[in-house]
Amino acid sequence: MYKIIDIHTHIYPEKISVKATRALSDFYRFIVNSQGTLSDLEKQCSKNGVTGFLLLSVATNDHQVKSVNDYAAECVSNSRSRGFEAYGFASMHQDFEDMGSEVKRAVSLGLKGVKLHPDIQGVDVTDKRLYPLYEACSSCGIPVYFHSGDYRPEYRFSEPVKIAKILSDFPSLRVSAAHLGGYKAWDEAIEYLSGNERVWFDTSSSLWSMSTEKADEIISKIGKDRLMFGSDYPGEKIEDEIRRFMCLSMTEREREKVFYENARVFLGVE
Repeated sequence: MYKIIDIHTHIYPEKISVKATRALSDFYRFIVNSQGTLSDLEKQCSKNGVTGFLLLSVATNDHQVKSVNDYAAECVSNSRSRGFEAYGFASMHQDFEDMGSEVKRAVSLGLKGVKLHPDIQGVDVTDKRLYPLYEACSSCGIPVYFHSGDYRPEYRFSEPVKIAKILSDFPSLRVSAAHLGGYKAWDEAIEYLSGNERVWFDTSSSLWSMSTEKADEIISKIGKDRLMFGSDYPGEKIEDEIRRFMCLSMTEREREKVFYENARVFLGVE
């Protein structure tokens, strides 16, 4: 039995979860397979032996930032009281005025980093409006979690080469480049991000879109030392992603690290 932290999950308040998951489905043109609520996430985790998870928040405007971060911290606290090894990342928006103060407040709430979803938020990761965020995260020693890559030409806000530019501009910043470094941009991820010890990767929204052989090839190039298991709940059911992950070519020790230990190192709790 493996210990598992699902490093890539999203939830919404129950009163808006149906609307939010429908919007997610429309944006990505796929079927969202789960409810997108904390209770459903915990249910799926319990069913599949997942001991913990990271909640990733996204604010779609600057007025949402504080309430989204408060909700993330509240959910983490509630899940921990029920025995889950729960963690949360804050959100930020490019139009928020005092990023430094909000990052410090998020850390005081127990949040472990900041998540950006440039496609949904409509901002390029190299937009100078975000530079105070990167500076604040660098100063606080917390990572930035990027949605990375896309197959649509109109959504090229977070290409691996752009994340590499941020890493160059902020030499102490740690980041996670989701979706094996860049959804549908895996060759670029290998070229620009592999080998950089400040870059972490997750398996979310990738394994279902390629053969096991292709996934093994990509992972062999980006490495397993900073690779983490992620389901991208509610887009995918956790059990399906675990099944896909178990088909990959890994030793038992490598599975233990990718399922659990790497996530704890990334989150700064190991």
